[in-house]
Amino acid sequence: MLLDRLLPTAFLHLNSECCSLAEPHHILWSVRVRGSRTDTSRQPPFSKRLPRGHYFLRRYLKFAVLCLIAALALWWFGHNLPWAEVRREVGQADWRLIALATVVICTTYFIRALRWRMLLAPLAPARLIDLFAATTVGFGAIFSVGRAGEILRPAFLPLRDRRVRPTAAFVTIGVERICDTAAVVVIFALNLLWFRAPGGNPEAYTRVRWAGLLLLCGLVMGVGALLLLRRHAHAVIGWLDAKSAHTSRLLRRAIKLVTAVLAQLAQALGVLTDARELVIVTGWTTLLWAIITAGNFLVLRAFHLPFGLSETLFVLGWALVGSLVPTPGGAAGAFHLVTAAGLSFLGIAEAKAKSVSIVLHLVLFAPAFFFGLYYFLRSDVSLAALRGLAAMEAAEARKEALTETHAADEDSAPNAARSTRVELGT
Repeated sequence: MLLDRLLPTAFLHLNSECCSLAEPHHILWSVRVRGSRTDTSRQPPFSKRLPRGHYFLRRYLKFAVLCLIAALALWWFGHNLPWAEVRREVGQADWRLIALATVVICTTYFIRALRWRMLLAPLAPARLIDLFAATTVGFGAIFSVGRAGEILRPAFLPLRDRRVRPTAAFVTIGVERICDTAAVVVIFALNLLWFRAPGGNPEAYTRVRWAGLLLLCGLVMGVGALLLLRRHAHAVIGWLDAKSAHTSRLLRRAIKLVTAVLAQLAQALGVLTDARELVIVTGWTTLLWAIITAGNFLVLRAFHLPFGLSETLFVLGWALVGSLVPTPGGAAGAFHLVTAAGLSFLGIAEAKAKSVSIVLHLVLFAPAFFFGLYYFLRSDVSLAALRGLAAMEAAEARKEALTETHAADEDSAPNAARSTRVELGT
């Protein structure tokens, strides 16, 4: 169906340039999985939409800007940092706890794969090893090129397991994002309601508690809006489709894009209306974030910080905010600055706070890079295959779009002729 293919195709095209996956127009692309070689052909003609210079700008200029932002953040992070004290703090850390924290974080990729398999079960069967490989490749790409590399996770799975359509991979990742966002907001907001650091400013903590209350209210309103969207999406889509039949071709395409987004969101939000799926997803998500919290707790204790659960969740919330910045290196620079700021808010000295942020960043992001690199090379998936996947999906989507457009034109032609006859008769 057109609505099932249009949005994943757009995501692949928008993000592939950031990951340096786009290939020149004249070369051949091929999909190679586990040593086997399938259809090899030239990219479809519609991929030649922009001159080579435009592709260069889209592929490299944005990435260069993000690298510059990361470099500036890292410079701001370390330009006046006493590196001798940082080395001493890192040297005095308990590396056994850091190693244990790394192992704990590695288990989160397995938990994510299990949750992903459960979400994919109604749509397509998938092997756990393929899900684990795609998960580590995606998070490894985040460590390499930033948040733009996250697109590799749903794009990589269909190349390893052809039973999984790109649509299914993208829709289930959308469900994961909703669950993770809700979990983070609930954990961070509830913790802020009773959080109180030792020796702090009461007025500052009052503002913090109000921030937690506002986050909870925003989450409730957001979930309510999503439920309304899920309930009325089909009616809205039908109304827009009916209106698009009597508009220009350009406006019709714009409406098709809007309805595609609504259809994908409605499909992804189905988990919110199924009690059994909601309970299972909530269980996996709770376990996932409990393990992530444990990993952060071990790193903090490795630096001999007397933090409990509440302080760990507070630091975790700051670290997650920093990780949202789409700079290369797993939000390098921004993650360090924001995490160190959260630790400083708790009264930790600058050298120790920044030492913790450096090690915590490596523990959270680096393991996926090595797992992902191993599975990417072992799977023998060419970079051009990811671009080819987008080309194939776009070709089918455009073909169906033209079919629907012609059908709408044929339906509207008799109505126009009938109205003309009525006007002449009058």
